[in-house]
Amino acid sequence: MTTDRDLHAHLIGQQGSRADLNTPVLVLDADALDRNIAAMAALTADKGVALRPHAKTHKSVEIAKRQIGAGAVGICCAKIGEAEALSDGGVTGILITSPVAAPRAIDRLAALASRTEGLMAVVDHPGVATRIDAALAAASARLDVIIDIDPGIARTGVASADAAVALARIIAAAPNLAYRGVQFYCGSQQHIESFADRRAAIVERTAYLQTVIAALTDAGFAPAIVTGSGTGTHRIDLELGVFTELQAGSYVFMDKQYLDCDLTGAGGESPFAVSLSVDARVVSANHDGLVTIDAGYKSLSTDGGVAVVQRGAPETAFFAFMGDEHAALIAPGIGAELAPGDPVSLTVPHCDPTVNLYDSYHVVAGDTLTDIWPVSARGRAR
Repeated sequence: MTTDRDLHAHLIGQQGSRADLNTPVLVLDADALDRNIAAMAALTADKGVALRPHAKTHKSVEIAKRQIGAGAVGICCAKIGEAEALSDGGVTGILITSPVAAPRAIDRLAALASRTEGLMAVVDHPGVATRIDAALAAASARLDVIIDIDPGIARTGVASADAAVALARIIAAAPNLAYRGVQFYCGSQQHIESFADRRAAIVERTAYLQTVIAALTDAGFAPAIVTGSGTGTHRIDLELGVFTELQAGSYVFMDKQYLDCDLTGAGGESPFAVSLSVDARVVSANHDGLVTIDAGYKSLSTDGGVAVVQRGAPETAFFAFMGDEHAALIAPGIGAELAPGDPVSLTVPHCDPTVNLYDSYHVVAGDTLTDIWPVSARGRAR
């Protein structure tokens, strides 16, 4: 099978070679990426809060190592497969943020704990904690665990302070588990567009988190780690001062969902640059007000709205999916402005699932391809 490197390695270092990439293609601006990484690292360091960014956004060994090199204490992974892929690439300090419950996955977790420095995982059920402890014993391994707390969306996490205390007691009694703290990720609040509304929602949820922390502390289980937050709430959470570490992930790329949010409360431009794009080409231009491009459902996530034009076409052009392989850009006179073969760059609707559609990042400096990085954990969600 022809790979991205087969297609494009000869373009690395050639001036203007971005224009010669086969499309659709995932493109990463390395300078913007590094600025974003440095900006979040500086914000958290200024507040004395650790940063453990979420790698479910990028699924990349190279990006994870850049984040750790800039001061992150490690990274987060959503599932055991992501953690295996990044660990195999030399990444340490991994926290698995979704409960690992399937029998085979628990065996894999125990095996990973035996070979990975600084591995942690969340738990939210006494029976699962007991099964993980048994698997660790069989693997002659130990594991630091974090109690996942439901922030109110009923997806994962213990449902009450009493349940958190009960689970902490079971973890404390397990010879191969070590209790480290709690996780509290308010996912449904991250994309509230108004800063004031988002802050009000997080203040209310943080008050609940504090009641759980108080109950754990009173029972002798004061959490050393309080982990959570995201790109949408990072400034609010830093201000409130309850988290000891932040899990923000999408800040490295930015997408339409986060660009629609006021992240700072000051309005204006985002504090993070758009570093990720999908490059496409016009494949048909037979109508004055519409052109068809080669990036459809198979090239862009569909859960975060639609893509927006970054360059190559009018920024006001309306994007509309037209099938698996195609989308339309609609604007007055666009069919006369663009011709088949013309390149168009798009800001993606939701970066995480869009990245998962691709095998590689095509890293650019300006308009020159400088490297090709694998999406190391693509398809490794299990």
